[in-house]
Amino acid sequence: MKDFVSKLLQDKIVEAKAVLVQRIHDLVNEKIDQVKIRLVAEMYDDVEFEEVNEGNIQKMGRTKLIRVRFRGGKIQRRVKKSSVPGFTIRGGRLVRMSPQERRRRKMAARRSKFKRRSKLRQALRKRQMSLRKRKAMGLQ
Repeated sequence: MKDFVSKLLQDKIVEAKAVLVQRIHDLVNEKIDQVKIRLVAEMYDDVEFEEVNEGNIQKMGRTKLIRVRFRGGKIQRRVKKSSVPGFTIRGGRLVRMSPQERRRRKMAARRSKFKRRSKLRQALRKRQMSLRKRKAMGLQ
């Protein structure tokens, strides 16, 4: 910013504009990178949103209120979750999960882990193929 101000004071408006535009581009790219990191962490690494952005969580006793989070490319707003393992929220109340539900959730998480991993590998394989084709055509 000092560079921008000094250019303005020296009446070098074109150069000041270039400095300002470059700074804006840098800030936008930085924000886009942060969003991409959050989305990738959500989709592939099973990293909970709480680890990425803890300022978004409000603890309320045995429950927590998540104001904004990304799930499957969509934004969820104001979600109430249980902060006690083995409990879930039903009808606004904290209820203990049945053993069957816990087992089903565990099996579903296991299946989804394998599916996410294979989808990621499929995407990486396709990306490598396209990079090879670009290189063969002399574009890269």
